[in-house]
Amino acid sequence: MRKLLFIMLATFSLVSCKGNAQEEKAQKKQQFEISKSESEWKKELTDAEFKVLRKKATERPFSSDLLTVKGNGTFTCAACGNELYENKYKFESGTGWPSFDRAIEGGVAFGSDSKLGYQRDEVHCAKCGGHLGHVFNDGPSETTGKRHCINGVAMDFAATKK
Repeated sequence: MRKLLFIMLATFSLVSCKGNAQEEKAQKKQQFEISKSESEWKKELTDAEFKVLRKKATERPFSSDLLTVKGNGTFTCAACGNELYENKYKFESGTGWPSFDRAIEGGVAFGSDSKLGYQRDEVHCAKCGGHLGHVFNDGPSETTGKRHCINGVAMDFAATKK
């Protein structure tokens, strides 16, 4: 029993390490329209924005004012202003982060993230590469079935009149 447990833990550790190394190499090779040095991003972003958008941190659940945004408008990348999500596709997921069932076409790009030890689909800004959150397959079944779970600090909201 101990031997089996040891083998399982060793395998899990190897898979986690390998996934993170591959992820970091893949992200560095990817080119984005807006590319800045770490020091340039630090000057332009708040500490919280920098940690999420550039270092892939996650904000505390239920801490974003964007959870309760109502009305027409567009969510944009807090780093570069790229349009990401329309408010009409936002839904209450109960997770504590703004959730959407789809993005604006061309607004986001996808990658992979295994920093928790298992593979997740990462969502980032298609224009600057800023980390936004993750996409899961537990969204509304009557629409796309997807849940884009996005850090509110990674976005701004621009209301529109209709």
